[in-house]
Amino acid sequence: MASLVSSPFTSPASKVEHLSSLSQKHFFLHSFLPKKLNQGCSSSRAGMRVKCAAIGNGLFTQTTPEVRRILPDQNPDLPRVKIVYVVLEAQYQSSLSAAVRSLNSSGKYASFEVVGYLVEELRDKSTYQTFCKDIEDANIFIGSLIFVEELARKIKAAVEKERDRLDAVLVFPSMPEVMRLNKLGSFSMSQLGQSKSPFFQLFKKKKSSAGFADNMLKLVRTLPKVLKYLPSDKAQDARLYILSLQFWLGGSPDNLQNFIKMISGSYVPALKGTKVEYADPVVFLDSGMWHPLAPCMYDDVKEYLNWYGTRKDANEKLKDPNAPVVGLILQRSHIVTGDESHYVAVIMELEARGAKVIPIFACGLDFSGPVEKFLIDPVTKKPFVHSVVSLTGFALVGGPARQDHPRAVEALRKLDVPYIVALPLVFQTTEEWLNSTLGLHPIQVALQVALPELDGGMEPIVFSGRDPRTGKSHALHKRVEQLCTRSINWAELKRKSKVEKRLAITVFSFPPDKGNVGTAAYLNVFASIYSVLKELQRDGYNVEGLPETAEALIEDIIHDKEAKFSSPNLNIAYKMGVREYQSLTPYVTALEESWGKPPGNLNSDGENLLVYGKQYGNVFIGVQPTFGYEGDPMRLLFSKSASPHHGFAAYYSFVEKIFKADAVLHFGTHGSLEFMPGKQVGMSDVCYPDSLIGNIPNVYYYAANNPSEATIAKRRSYANTISYLTPPAENAGLYKGLKQLSELISSYQSLKDTGRGPQIVSSIISTAKQCNLDKDVKLPEEGEELSAKERDLVIGKVYSKIMEIESRLLPCGLHVIGEPPSAMEAVATLVNIAALDRPEDGISSLPAVLAETVGRDIEGVYRGSDKGILKDVELLHQITETSRGAISAFVERTTNKKGQVVDVANKLSSILGFGLNEPWAQYLSNTKFYRADREKLRTLFEFLGECLKLFVADNELGSLKQALEGSYVEPGPGGDPIRNPKVLPTGKNIHALDPQSIPTVAAMQSAKVVVDRLLERQKSDNGGQYPETVALVLWGTDNIKTYGESLAQVFWMIGVRPVSDTLGRVNRVEPVSLEELGRPRIDVVVNCSGVFRDLFINQMNLLDSAVKMVAELDEPDDQNYVKKHATQQAEALGIGLREAATRVFSNASGSYSSNINLAVENSSWNDEKQLQDMYLSRKSFAFDCDAPGAGMTEKRKVFEMALSTADATFQNLDSSEISLTDVSHYFDSDPTNLVQSLRKDGKKPSAYIADTTTANAQVRTLADTVRLDARTKLLNPKWYEGMMASGYEGVREIEKRLTTTVGWSATSGQVDNWVYDEANSTFIQDEEMLNRLMNTNPNSFRKLVQTFLEANGRGYWETSEQNIERLRQLYSEVEDKIEGIDR
Repeated sequence: MASLVSSPFTSPASKVEHLSSLSQKHFFLHSFLPKKLNQGCSSSRAGMRVKCAAIGNGLFTQTTPEVRRILPDQNPDLPRVKIVYVVLEAQYQSSLSAAVRSLNSSGKYASFEVVGYLVEELRDKSTYQTFCKDIEDANIFIGSLIFVEELARKIKAAVEKERDRLDAVLVFPSMPEVMRLNKLGSFSMSQLGQSKSPFFQLFKKKKSSAGFADNMLKLVRTLPKVLKYLPSDKAQDARLYILSLQFWLGGSPDNLQNFIKMISGSYVPALKGTKVEYADPVVFLDSGMWHPLAPCMYDDVKEYLNWYGTRKDANEKLKDPNAPVVGLILQRSHIVTGDESHYVAVIMELEARGAKVIPIFACGLDFSGPVEKFLIDPVTKKPFVHSVVSLTGFALVGGPARQDHPRAVEALRKLDVPYIVALPLVFQTTEEWLNSTLGLHPIQVALQVALPELDGGMEPIVFSGRDPRTGKSHALHKRVEQLCTRSINWAELKRKSKVEKRLAITVFSFPPDKGNVGTAAYLNVFASIYSVLKELQRDGYNVEGLPETAEALIEDIIHDKEAKFSSPNLNIAYKMGVREYQSLTPYVTALEESWGKPPGNLNSDGENLLVYGKQYGNVFIGVQPTFGYEGDPMRLLFSKSASPHHGFAAYYSFVEKIFKADAVLHFGTHGSLEFMPGKQVGMSDVCYPDSLIGNIPNVYYYAANNPSEATIAKRRSYANTISYLTPPAENAGLYKGLKQLSELISSYQSLKDTGRGPQIVSSIISTAKQCNLDKDVKLPEEGEELSAKERDLVIGKVYSKIMEIESRLLPCGLHVIGEPPSAMEAVATLVNIAALDRPEDGISSLPAVLAETVGRDIEGVYRGSDKGILKDVELLHQITETSRGAISAFVERTTNKKGQVVDVANKLSSILGFGLNEPWAQYLSNTKFYRADREKLRTLFEFLGECLKLFVADNELGSLKQALEGSYVEPGPGGDPIRNPKVLPTGKNIHALDPQSIPTVAAMQSAKVVVDRLLERQKSDNGGQYPETVALVLWGTDNIKTYGESLAQVFWMIGVRPVSDTLGRVNRVEPVSLEELGRPRIDVVVNCSGVFRDLFINQMNLLDSAVKMVAELDEPDDQNYVKKHATQQAEALGIGLREAATRVFSNASGSYSSNINLAVENSSWNDEKQLQDMYLSRKSFAFDCDAPGAGMTEKRKVFEMALSTADATFQNLDSSEISLTDVSHYFDSDPTNLVQSLRKDGKKPSAYIADTTTANAQVRTLADTVRLDARTKLLNPKWYEGMMASGYEGVREIEKRLTTTVGWSATSGQVDNWVYDEANSTFIQDEEMLNRLMNTNPNSFRKLVQTFLEANGRGYWETSEQNIERLRQLYSEVEDKIEGIDR
């Protein structure tokens, strides 16, 4: 099996050259690559040059329809019939070609000319022209499975012109607009999609999605019998259409030959008089079991298993009653057309490895029925199989058309085994895929990776390729071996006993420092691991020698109590000699280019490679090595990321081959494995994540609010991602001077009309200045005379600011897996859930209902409060307080004395419907809102009751145990529980969303509001001028959470709107007229995060085509800044307008981030210029919609010129738990100082942050947001005490916030001096605090002191010399303590 495909599948145009001897070694997938490539980047690996350029037309699909053209011999006696067909996949090619050749060789009836196109080929302009020419003299057109909108439109345009002339048009299941082209005599579907059409019922949107194909099949089975007896021509034509579909679905050369005879004989005028004989369709089973060695197809499991048990050719392993059983799901069309060699390869490989197989197939697009019928024992309801692999690549129900995920999940839940969806290459040949840095074609990623994930599918491994000449599939043997081994390993988890299972728990240490072992977003890692191990121990796993407490566990791994003094390094679990490392790690030579010969100096003692961690019984807890280049400023500048280092590879070789793990559990968000270089999706065996994870089933705990990076882990490290909750949020509250201010304001309100009014106002002004609020609010000079109205306005503005700080949500403390929040901890989250209108569910927000009660509209109250109108600020304050009170009252009633939620459903039904007894109604009866609308409140609180139940559910440990037992983990969306409560309960297999579904209509609405506010704000800050260019960032996660809001913002800036197709997918845009827009089109420079690039490549394509479309509009320059700048840049650079209008940038494929974050976190940078160079060198790769197959190509000149026109920079904050100083990603992508250095006038652009975390969306300046963040988190006792309660991990969180603040100083210069002053007095000048920090985690405390010194040294913080002296002294004290020197 290990030999490669026997027929070399090179495209005819390119000669083959053998690569250097290295490629003959086992880790290269094939040894032939095209030699002649026009332009492009080359990525080298250990002496091999693999070009990754766009070949030929720059598209993904380079094949040509000419390989599907058959011309008959000249025969003047026979009429000629020309057939043109278009299909999604190539499996019909060989079968149809065989049918036509055989008809021509018989020399009867007619000479047949045939030519076929794959849908994807029609993107190429010249191929499309040839297609239109072919249609002009064709007799018959056939189309099938045309579901890609832009191509469906092209096909429709070409065929529609010729439809009346064509003798027959046959379109099998496709998009409605293509189905309407059908024409056979009097039969047509032109009414399709209008309610009176009989076929319309098949296409109803809400129907179970696969319904269309299934209903079509039912028709196929019954109609011909009925129609035979109806005399009219119309009925006969309809009968022949249905027979055609039967022939087509039958797919064999014989069936297709009879199909061509039937249609030609019935409809081609030249054959009218001739009697063309044809046989009825040979009908295969619609669904059943198929095995290449079986005598027939089976539709009864018992019969199949009987045959299987009596096979003479079976090896000994297969006869073992305990052998693992793997279910396979196959596409029937591949079996009937004879294009099944890739299926045979998988079956043979599984059997050779000792696994039995049950391969099932179905004719329609719904596999849920066959899964339940053939893979589950009807009597015991237990599955016959231990794992299931779908080789179709499609979603379980609905294929490429409409999916029905709930139905799929229900079937898979009954089956309850791991569900793997492997990928056959559909739109690319093997060679095209190997040469692509992107990997899979974007349309295939949307249809065959993103959609199956919604069913809970995992491990998108490419297992078969396509021959460009014959169109046939062939197995990729290295990939098939890996797929089969992994599916058997998942099956083994179902079979093995708990006591013998071996689990490797992997923790992260980032940035590399002993104070950072066990980093993960919002997670108390060691307490969580301890809780997981306790649970596994109770469950029967062998966890021998587990310490008594979580603290003791830390000590075991880090070798010392809470990283305290005088301790050696981390605990060494294994020393791996270089020889052993080389024999266990086949790809070792590929790492040497970046890291030299092993062992290198990372994770090594100079002789051996060191694996850090500790083993307890059958559980190993290990520390994943880091990237390795964090501290090297030169490496951080490289535009492409380096390979993993030897220590990193040794760690995974140890886990798989020495410790022999049955599964690895990556603990928390997130490690480096999934971000290693390689293809974006659909990796080959030279992609590092694929080589590293090897054959180990990977379970990964991931924060529920980070679906985008979880999806990368799923696709690139084959992880079964299990979500965990972020800590319950609380309101930030007020402290110190801010609290005093709030008290002063309330006394002002009661005394403002007495003589004391002015006096209180001057106290408020001076207190506000002490709290540094003068940066946020314009305060009058002390002693200035103010009228009563002016006084109210000043107080209103200060009050509004204080409320903003007080009500800001923050996650308090860190989450521990297996400890769900108590009900009262859920209150702040529920208040925010209640603050959003949910029109799609008929739910009004609580603030809106309360505002209505006093005759106001909540939007008006928000606007007034933002302006500082005192009565509106006060009303909003009352609404907020009342919301909290009503919800607390409700939660109290549904909980018991311990604060746990008791049966919410019963409590609710007793609460709902008793008028005043409803706890919220009781609460409201004592407020001014006592007349609030009862019905609206009841609907809202029913919904909140459901949310509360989900919020406190505890499923995180349960799901982990399911995964380790080889059961199915139910999928669920990731995102923000406030916007989308379906994220709860956690413990689900996280998925993102269908990338073609965004931006939604609602997202477009929200985007308009934010963009209009942003432009208004910039206009008022900029002397009434609109910004000509805005530089902004697109994040993966925030577009998933908001269903594409920030993507929609870019569309609205340039003035276009998305248009969805009949299946509700967004694949094109149209310009909004300047009249409707009412302002100029704003130019944009879009920096997409690496994660956005991986998940939403289709949207990058859409964005790029939108900008280029706008640049080509015939409009005046002062109304279209995109066109204005693109024209100037085209002239300056001597390039075409479309290339000059390139505005969508990201990293090179397989690389992530600008590395500024790594440089800042590790203090490995010299000056800001160096950081700016990193940004330019890593972020200047553009996506080009005119050559999507080329992937990301470097366009630094265009990038710099576009950035140099930016008047404003802009980012979005999308959820309450992550803000600007919580993570380093935000400053890592911030180009504010960079734009200033590129602008000719050297002017600093305005920097804005849109905050859509609450119902009242805000656009603030970057400086405002940094201040708000500092006040609510770093300097807020509620927050830092919450962190300190988590001990070791908490100190690190405090240090991280300060480091991130320095990052903002470095990239934007927007951090005020007082932020550092206050932080210094909070953490350093307070003796007690200082000692707590130092004793709890000395390593992180040392970093904190170092960061203060660095902020001063780099000129971001001015302070007294004695402060600096004190910090230096502290630094050397803590150094000595760590090293164990007592002075």
